[in-house]
Amino acid sequence: MDFRVTPIKSPITLADLEKIYIRVGTIVSVDDIAGSDKLVKLTVNFGDHQRTILAGMKQERANPKEIEGKQALFVINLTPRKMMGQKSEGMLFDIGYADGLTPVLAVPERQIADGARAG
Repeated sequence: MDFRVTPIKSPITLADLEKIYIRVGTIVSVDDIAGSDKLVKLTVNFGDHQRTILAGMKQERANPKEIEGKQALFVINLTPRKMMGQKSEGMLFDIGYADGLTPVLAVPERQIADGARAG
């Protein structure tokens, strides 16, 4: 694997980090978005509510449905965004994409309550 670690970004304060709201959620379903060659629609349970989160993983996995039932980390305080006519209410927190690697889910080491906060 040809991988180069990128330089560390500029320092931030703890207050900056606290602006990012990351919670654990269980991926209830993964559905195709017709007309998109990248996006799938995730329905995610956060314990007290469910959200729709769009993720560009169609080309990253042979079967995106393989992540149904798995817990993962999600950024849930991003401004909702419309893509392909659907609203996304957060972002899947994955590892590797920014480095050109095939992404993997950022997951808790063991089962934990949906809605638990990271940080």
